This record gives sequence, C-alpha cells and structure tokens, in this order.
Amino acid sequence: MKKIIAFVSSLDEYSNSLWLKQLNNIFRNYEIILFNDLEKKDYKLVEVAIVANPQIKDLKELKNLIWVQSLWAGVEKLLIDAKNNSFDISRMIDEDMSEVMSDSVLAWSLYLYKDMPLYKKQQNLLLWKEHEVLEKNKLRIGILGLGKLGMASALKLQSNNFNVQAWSRSQKKIKGIKTYIGNDGLETLLKETDILISLLPLSKETENLLSAEKLQLLKKSASVINFSRAKIFDYEALEVLLETKHLKHAVLDVFYEEPLNKESSLWKNENITILPHISAPTNRKTASKIAYKNIDDYFCKNINPLFVDKTKGY
Repeated sequence: MKKIIAFVSSLDEYSNSLWLKQLNNIFRNYEIILFNDLEKKDYKLVEVAIVANPQIKDLKELKNLIWVQSLWAGVEKLLIDAKNNSFDISRMIDEDMSEVMSDSVLAWSLYLYKDMPLYKKQQNLLLWKEHEVLEKNKLRIGILGLGKLGMASALKLQSNNFNVQAWSRSQKKIKGIKTYIGNDGLETLLKETDILISLLPLSKETENLLSAEKLQLLKKSASVINFSRAKIFDYEALEVLLETKHLKHAVLDVFYEEPLNKESSLWKNENITILPHISAPTNRKTASKIAYKNIDDYFCKNINPLFVDKTKGY
C-alpha cells in the first residue's frame, strides 16, 4: 500500500488540479490526495502533508501529522496559524527562485531607473518631453535582506553596473558592495538610497521595520520596491510620502490581504505600480521535485528536511 500524502490547500480548483497533476507525475510511489477528497478513516494515516495556503482547521484533523512541506518560500502566516501545533514546517527552498527573483529585481530597478512611470504619465497627458538619465553608477540602490534572494539580486544589480549597498540583520560581506547592520546602519542606508528594495523575511524583528519614521529618512525623490512582505512596511505612511512628493514611486508586489481589495486606495495612486505577487512565483515542476526529495528522504532514509526555526520565523 502506498503511503498517503495529503495535499492541504485553499487554492482555487484550477490551481489545485495543476498542482495535483504535477505532484502525481513525480510522486509515483506515493498517493497524493487532496485533503477534501480524503476519507476520514485515512486521516490517521497521514504523517506528512504538502501545503499551499492551508486552513489550519484541516491540518488539525490530521492527528498523526509530523511535518508539512510548504510549496511557498514564505511561511509566516502558517507559523502564526500553527503556533500551538506540534508539527514541523519545511519551507520551499528552490535555487531557481533566486534567479527568478534577481531577474525581477533587475527588471523593476530598470523600470524606475529609466523613469518609465513618468513617461506613462506623460503619455496620458499627450506630453512629449525627454528627461535626463542619471549614470547607473551614480544611482544608489539599497537592498534590505541578504539571504539567498537578496544576495543573488545584489550581485545581479552589481553586474549590471549599479551602485549597490545592502543591509542585513547579521553581518555579510560582498566584494564591491557596502553592507550595513543594526539600526544605525539601516538609517544610514535609507538616507543614501535612490531605490530601496526589500527582500527581508517577515519576523518579529522585521515587522513594521519600515515605519513612518524610517520611511521619512529616505532621500527626497527616492523610490521603493517591496518584494518581501507587506507588514514590513507602513503602507499608509508610504502613501502619504508619495502623495506629498517626498517619494517618487513605489512598486508593490505584496499586500496585507491578497488579492488586494478593489476598494483599496493603493489601486488609484498613480505613483504606485501594483503587481499580483509575481516577483518570484513558485515553479510547479522544480518545487514538486524538491518536495519529493524531502519526503522520500524522510521515509526511505530517515533524513529530516531543514525545518523552519519557529522562534526566528524562517
């Protein structure tokens, strides 16, 4: 009898079908069953689950659950929802994601560097006007977070001749890139940055890190890219700084609630570019292979995957 792996998801029916097709192509010696299709008598047989935005009430039904494999790199919500549960959590660590994210960071940095939002405004006004472009090495890009995604992004920007500096919670060294730590380091970076890019994980230490007070330290006409988590920013303060022309533009890929409510004022702000959480989407093919290796190593070799440190949040 094949071991049952529950797929616990709150994605839409079409997305679930795509994931199940891909997972079943890889997990041929296991039985992948959508939680809603599991018979209650089989709940007790599930030791490992694959999850995508799971409902915690569903996971609680799996009394013998030992750990879950998330299909996402970010597991902050799952950690909060599951804080009183004993099962461990393995987040998706996909090397391909670093390449995808660094491409997004470069693309949207160029979008801001080339003043594309300004030219779009001019088009709407039927205005023909050229603007001077600053030399790349004179424009300072500040990256927050030097994990795998941040490191790959910093190096890609550097290889494209941007002047890059970075801040992280622990000391990192990168040849040719000035790095900062601590509150004083963060404030120094903010004051010197033309384009600020957040790639930080959400934790107790980073929640509201970019408060109204911190955002006001950004130099006049600086721009912001948030590819991390919305709760790291004070979006209300960010809107005010954009409306008062202290900040130039914001590219936002993450929000307090997703999809972004159609009534949100963020949609209507011409100084904000809204993205539907697409900076580094999970690749179904590679993620399924990684999930398979982690789960197969666990059952066949008694090897645990790397579990999230619940005290740190990552």
